[in-house]
Amino acid sequence: MANKQNNRNRNNDENMTVEEAGRKGGEATSKNHDREFYEEIGRKGGEATSENHDRDFYEEIGRKGGEATSENHDRDFYEEIGRKGGEATSANHDRDFYEEIGSKGGEARSNQRDNNDNNNDDGKMSREEAGRKGGEARSRQRNNKKDND
Repeated sequence: MANKQNNRNRNNDENMTVEEAGRKGGEATSKNHDREFYEEIGRKGGEATSENHDRDFYEEIGRKGGEATSENHDRDFYEEIGRKGGEATSANHDRDFYEEIGSKGGEARSNQRDNNDNNNDDGKMSREEAGRKGGEARSRQRNNKKDND
């Protein structure tokens, strides 16, 4: 039985496994194409996938990817990627950006509270307090960055 399986995995012309043929083909392709080639086929593949799948598909693969990532990484990993993401965002956006997203977040939170039938205080801060704290934190971050430059 193992011999039949081995024969099925062999490319009769070259007498190599399908995996070996795929690896060699990938290596040859990478020698003949540049970054733009791979970006283009990635874009086309993404477009084709989006045309064939709905939101549930993307939610499911996102959930599975998140679970796999969380199983393979610890708290330090998430702290590091969060720090890097925050630094990149800060470097690419100005005060207006943070005011806009703060306002949107506050509005969304306010709408959540308005839609809460019980209208109980759930212990979460108001949008005014969140905006104030966010502004203070952003100001400290900018001051620290200036001090370090």
